[in-house]
Amino acid sequence: MRARLAGLSPDALDKEQAELYRAITGGPRAAGPQAFALTDERGRLRGPFNAMLLSPPVGGALQAVGAAVRYHSVLTARVREIAILVVAAHWGSDFEREAHEAVGRTCGLTEAELAALREGALPGLPDPGELAAARAAAALARAGDLTDEEYGDAVAALGERGLFELTTLVGYYATLALQLRIFAGEHKEKA
Repeated sequence: MRARLAGLSPDALDKEQAELYRAITGGPRAAGPQAFALTDERGRLRGPFNAMLLSPPVGGALQAVGAAVRYHSVLTARVREIAILVVAAHWGSDFEREAHEAVGRTCGLTEAELAALREGALPGLPDPGELAAARAAAALARAGDLTDEEYGDAVAALGERGLFELTTLVGYYATLALQLRIFAGEHKEKA
C-alpha cells in the first residue's frame, strides 16, 4: 500500500513542525536502544508521527500522551506491549504490530505469544495480571466498554490507576491506527 501523505522532509518543516519533530526524535522514544526506527533514511518521521506534523498543537499533545503511556505508566512493559498488540490486531495496523512486536520481544514476549496476539487471540499468559489486562484491552477495543466483571478483574490486577492508564493506552493506539489507515494507507480496500 502506498502512503497517502508523503513523508515530510525535516528541512521543509516550519518552526512549529520542527519543534514537534525535535520533541519526537529527541524525546524518550529516541533514548537508549530502539526496537524500531522513528525516521527513514532521509530523516522523515515514520508511522503515525509523520501525520502529527500536520497540526503541531494537536500532534504535540498526542505524542505527549503516547510518551506518558509508554514511559511514565504503572503498567509493566509486558502488559503495555500486550495491550498495544491487542489494539494493533483489532485495527489491522501493520505498522503498530511490526513496531510493537519488536518492542515486545525486548520485554520478554515469546514468539508464541506474539503469534497469538497477531491473530487476534489471547495467548496463554502465565501471569493472571497480564491475562486480565489483555482481556480488558480486547474488550475495550471490541466493545469500547467493560462489563462489571471485566472491570473488577482489571482493577484487581492493575489497580484503578493502572486501568485508567490502560484505557488511555487503548484509546491512544486506536487513534494511531485510525490515523495510519487514513494518512499512511494502511486501509484495507473493500472488495
